Amino acid sequence: MDLGTLGWDLLFEESFSPHQLQGLVPGRITQVQRKSCIALTENGEIEVKVSGKFRFDTIKKGSYPVVGDWVGIKKEFNDDRGIIQAVLPRKSKFSRKVAGRVTEEQIIVANVDFVWIVSGLDNDFNIKRIERYLTLASESGSKPVVILNKSDLCDDPDVRIEQVKRIAPSTPIYSLSAELNHGLDVLNRYLGKGKTIALIGSSGVGKSTIINRLLGVDRQKVGTVRESDSHGRHITTYREMIMLPNGGMIIDNPGMREIQLLSNGNGLNDVFKDIEEVAQHCRFRDCIHESEPGCAVKEALDKGELDPRRYTHYLKLRKEIEFLSIKHNEMVRSTEKAKWKNLAKYGREIRKLKTGEDR
Repeated sequence: MDLGTLGWDLLFEESFSPHQLQGLVPGRITQVQRKSCIALTENGEIEVKVSGKFRFDTIKKGSYPVVGDWVGIKKEFNDDRGIIQAVLPRKSKFSRKVAGRVTEEQIIVANVDFVWIVSGLDNDFNIKRIERYLTLASESGSKPVVILNKSDLCDDPDVRIEQVKRIAPSTPIYSLSAELNHGLDVLNRYLGKGKTIALIGSSGVGKSTIINRLLGVDRQKVGTVRESDSHGRHITTYREMIMLPNGGMIIDNPGMREIQLLSNGNGLNDVFKDIEEVAQHCRFRDCIHESEPGCAVKEALDKGELDPRRYTHYLKLRKEIEFLSIKHNEMVRSTEKAKWKNLAKYGREIRKLKTGEDR
């Protein structure tokens, strides 16, 4: 298999060169299972596991391989298996805060060229959720594309398109019906040799149906949705990178119940450019746009120059990012401290054993 069809390029080749000298071979992760991964190499598919040294040296879960990663593999005597010795630097990563109370980054996919944000044009449509997805996508290093599926269930899709255009004027937006196989031709421009696309969205928005249409076969399972709220069950239960017949790869993802932000704020600035541009004229550089004197944002709101809904959501997301950032930094420091404490304890035990042997 030509690695170029999997997205291999000069940047990956350069970062892999030290590992090649150690006898490793490159592979791209297509599935992450509970105890192992599936990778594609020049010689085909192979089951791989991370090495013991990798586990020992790795503090953050985000450093473990995810779907889309390029890794350095040491082949075992059995060519169908191998050991992951290294994860190559990522060109992009789409991540969020893990679900629940733990403040930790969860990398969903890596080395993706385009993130297709899929929303239904039925009761699933939620402009605030799309803003959240756009914020994550803007920070990922990938290019966002908004796909409004189920146009056959909407009386006036153009109204919804205009709503999304107002929050994402420079982002491509497409309305289509995967169920009726209508309007999908516009997506072909994003496909091609070496290109990787990730589909992100709630359960029941039609991600798997879109993939089946692009594949030309019903490969991915699809489910029904509740008519009351258009929510679907999790038919896709794991992430998988799939080769497309006309070139490129597409990653199917389970629907996301929680979309909590864990970011440096750059994505928020990109998605809310209208507010950020006005904020440049605030009297104080650290203005939080709530009750400070000389706040240009509040002044623009009073004049009707900014959307009050977007302003309220902007403040909410910014506070969420600031809070989670503080909690995340505290967790990283705690994890690092615990690791060094365990290493020191291990060192003391080794010294005791050596002292006993000397006697």
